[in-house]
Amino acid sequence: MDLGIAGRWALVCAASKGLGRGCAQALVREGVNVVVTARGDEALQATARELRALNPKVIVHAVAGDITSSEGRASALAACPQVDILINNAGGPPPGDFRDWDHQTWIKALEANMLTPIELIKATVDGMAERGFGRIINITSAAVKAPIDVLGLSNGARSGLTGFVAGVARQKRLASRNVTINALLPGPFDTDRLRTTLAGAARATGKSLEDVTAARREANPAGRFGTAEEFGAVCAFLCSAHAGYINGQNLLLDGGAYPGTF
Repeated sequence: MDLGIAGRWALVCAASKGLGRGCAQALVREGVNVVVTARGDEALQATARELRALNPKVIVHAVAGDITSSEGRASALAACPQVDILINNAGGPPPGDFRDWDHQTWIKALEANMLTPIELIKATVDGMAERGFGRIINITSAAVKAPIDVLGLSNGARSGLTGFVAGVARQKRLASRNVTINALLPGPFDTDRLRTTLAGAARATGKSLEDVTAARREANPAGRFGTAEEFGAVCAFLCSAHAGYINGQNLLLDGGAYPGTF
């Protein structure tokens, strides 16, 4: 299927590895020019080289920086001639007990997982509406739908973003101009984030990392963890010309782990 987005420009956050990288790869395969950003320059530049090799016809700009800072956002936006597609993504805050989190810990989580995506939406959404095309994808977490007790920082910050987007996505001046805002809620994907969480669970329970990992994998109906490549493919479709009637939705990608009907 031709997704109809070749030649568009995308800004993909936290794209040096994991799910962000998977999204950037899928978009590049579809002929989308990308600006990829992440904190670590070395890993980011390596990813940029891989993306250019994947599709030599597209333009790939790599901008290292902290997207949670105004300077980092300004640099990333300046590298993108126009933002037709915005992939908001950031590493989740650490797990733990809410009794141990002070005010600054909460502010840091909110900055990364709620306020930064809102700032980027604010900076790009009106231009999308003026041009008559825009796709915004917020990568959040399955914990938005089924909270995980040790991920309270993520539960709170990402749920705040979800509530905000629920209103903005339905503004007629955006939706009627072919601008959509959706969220992808990943369950267990084979990423550094999952490995960190599993390592924490192993320490907390005294079990081996291998046993904890195997139990988590087998508990999923799919009997496996997801891959960044399949996550990116779903993201690319939501960014496509065919997905203009999907708006304000939170799509769960978890191998069937969530037990509810809705």
